[in-house]
Amino acid sequence: MRYPDLEIELLRAFVAVAESGGFTAASGVVGRSQSSVSQKVGRLEDLVGCKLFERTSRSLSLTRDGERLLVTARQMLELNDLTVRSMREPATVGSLRLGISEDFIPRQLAALLARFRRLYPEVQLELMTGLSCDLLDVYDAGGLDVVIAKKDGTAQRGRVIWREPLVWLAAADYQPDFSKPTELVLLKPPCTYRELMARTLDSVRQPWIASCTARSLMGVQAAAAGGLGITILGRSFVRDGLQVVPTPDSWPALPMTEIVLLGEETAEADLVRPLVSFLTETLAGMGALALVA
Repeated sequence: MRYPDLEIELLRAFVAVAESGGFTAASGVVGRSQSSVSQKVGRLEDLVGCKLFERTSRSLSLTRDGERLLVTARQMLELNDLTVRSMREPATVGSLRLGISEDFIPRQLAALLARFRRLYPEVQLELMTGLSCDLLDVYDAGGLDVVIAKKDGTAQRGRVIWREPLVWLAAADYQPDFSKPTELVLLKPPCTYRELMARTLDSVRQPWIASCTARSLMGVQAAAAGGLGITILGRSFVRDGLQVVPTPDSWPALPMTEIVLLGEETAEADLVRPLVSFLTETLAGMGALALVA
């Protein structure tokens, strides 16, 4: 029995809708109108003979069949892009010293790096992860070619590639009691998160104590999940065992945190260009603020 051929264009629209959470958001990712994206998904559903999304006026979710197809569709798109790139562009060969802050999409980072490796197998990454302040010190000393780090509030350098809201986080069973000093999970200074917590609580005259000081954001996340106190992190750090803590209306709203890319203008262009292109496409598909051109 001969089965119909799946069109890459239809799969790309389907994956964009699944990853961005809606047809309107997906239209910006694939550069087509909302109606065009909807038509492409409809054509794909006709080809595979099943519904891929459950749609209501308020929500959109993948069906069981949609979840199955999403895995294969991503693989097909990746293979398509790799094939076209290998035919149209010369192989990128070399070594890139890359520093990535722990702030940057912690739950997706491993998969992100694995996918980059598959798309650009000849680019050897010398990877360093850690706190932004430490990575920037190494970069300024010439020890890294490119750094993805949290934007320093006082420095105007780097290109913003990721932005997300900051939230108060604590263990899932944490019960706020603002009649007592608030126990904070902190990083060692200097740290903008630490400064923001102190400034926020001091502005509303909320007493606080440092209940735990960690040396990494993963340590902060673990300590908060373990019930040692409350902390401020990006929303992407929310996981099982943690909750976003509701705060009194009198508390000031938390700002957005921004992740910047440094080094694209000074590092070897043939090595940085694939990384910049990959991040732009991937973050756009995830619904991130991708400003890298």
